[in-house]
Amino acid sequence: MRAVVQNDKSRASRRVSRVSRAAAVLTVAVLAAGCAQGDGQSVRGAAGQQAPPARAVDGAAKAREARAALVAAAKRWKLGKVPLTAPAPPAKKPEIEAREGFEVDGQESDDLPPVFTTVPTKEKIVFLTIDDGAEKDPAFLRMMSELKIPYTVFLTDEEIKDDYGYFKKMQARGVTLNNHTLSHPYLPALSYEEQKHEICGMQDVMEKRYGERPVLFRPPFGNYDRDTLRAAKSCGIEYAPIWSEEVFVDHWEYREWDQDLHPGDIVLTHFRGTDDWDGTMTDMARRFLDRITAEGYAVARLEDYL
Repeated sequence: MRAVVQNDKSRASRRVSRVSRAAAVLTVAVLAAGCAQGDGQSVRGAAGQQAPPARAVDGAAKAREARAALVAAAKRWKLGKVPLTAPAPPAKKPEIEAREGFEVDGQESDDLPPVFTTVPTKEKIVFLTIDDGAEKDPAFLRMMSELKIPYTVFLTDEEIKDDYGYFKKMQARGVTLNNHTLSHPYLPALSYEEQKHEICGMQDVMEKRYGERPVLFRPPFGNYDRDTLRAAKSCGIEYAPIWSEEVFVDHWEYREWDQDLHPGDIVLTHFRGTDDWDGTMTDMARRFLDRITAEGYAVARLEDYL
């Protein structure tokens, strides 16, 4: 009888021991969970082995994909190098004033739109602007979109009315469409009312076709007088940028004596093709980008600085 009792006691003792060990394991697990959750932080691994946040990994992967796409696009469009990326625009926009010698009577007192050729900045950036709209090259749209190059256009109704849709596609890619008059006349030869018709009439076209009335206006040939700027202001225009350099498919022309690029320069070119140039719009863009990239410049978006 004693042996039976002893065996029962032994079994009971073993059961107590097993229960105690299970309780101990459970206690350790609970304490570990408390360390993981009690302060809202995840359990840290060994030093140097902690995994980066998922968002950081995703961001790095997307940056690598974007860079690879730019490299491929530069190769596809036969550029010498991948174009440089412009820095983020300034939080505080530079003050834009009429260039000295480009003012008209009443410039400040009448608060007329300033005529300027360069944006005040120390960054190595230039602004690409394209006038009129005569050539409508679909390859140019693809090229600039794939290379992520910003540019600003100034449109003339007589040149775009045969294909408003081409510039609608351009607008959908984030390009700002601006005013370059209805018929591209020499404005100083016209009366105030005639100039107003050319500028305000184009504002109406832009609103009808593209849903917006621009605040930028470029006078044809870069010629203007006081009536031009008065008329432009009456139509809602705030700025009248012209240019420092003009780019053709095979050469550049300069406004400044040193015949060189400067930070913040506004560069002009035109919508032209083989009917007018010894090359295409994509030829012009490639040579322009190769030149500025070689000199350490990037293309920035003009509207971001106004």
